[in-house]
Amino acid sequence: MARRLEPLTLDNLDGLPVPCRDCVFWELDPVAARHAIRNGDTALEKEAWLSQLLLDWGTAGIVLYVDDEPAGFAVYAPAKYLPRIQAFPTAPVSPDAVVLATGRILPRYLGLGLGKVLVQAVAKDVMKRGFRAVEAFGDSRWDGPSCVWPTEFLRAVGFGVVREHPRNPRLRLDLRSTITWRSEMEAAVERLMGAIRPEQSPAAPVTVRDALRSGPE
Repeated sequence: MARRLEPLTLDNLDGLPVPCRDCVFWELDPVAARHAIRNGDTALEKEAWLSQLLLDWGTAGIVLYVDDEPAGFAVYAPAKYLPRIQAFPTAPVSPDAVVLATGRILPRYLGLGLGKVLVQAVAKDVMKRGFRAVEAFGDSRWDGPSCVWPTEFLRAVGFGVVREHPRNPRLRLDLRSTITWRSEMEAAVERLMGAIRPEQSPAAPVTVRDALRSGPE
């Protein structure tokens, strides 16, 4: 399977799964989100949010492709661009962190470790921008696809709880806690990035006959 990672932009936004393409759970506060849903404006609101964030901050998400088909995605941004955060009982987010808001791996691609690929790619980008951590809100009662990450998934990829809650704990992945962890993470991402960029086939050797054929007529 050929795999690649691409930044989330307006050009590939339509490649997100149907429930996620127009979802404004994170992009608007609860009141504004309900208003947009009633008016049927969620698709436009999503595009406006992403457009503004790309202008202000740059890359705000990653789309993972397998054999040129979208297989999963992750969205992340500074807290000020994610109004829904204020509705969580374990808010606010630490000022030195970027928020891993939401994401999903399509059902047919589950069990391949692609969720970890997305998180590691996000971590590398966030670290390059000078932030110290990635934080996320978990769902400890997760029972199916939703806008919030399963708590157990976040724990499995290295996040630790910084504020407990029976339903929505806040978790943190400290990118600078140890040099060892950082170097291991970067090495893992480089291996993954190398794996998802298909190598070019070596050029076939040129024979004398080929050379003669390609010469000036």
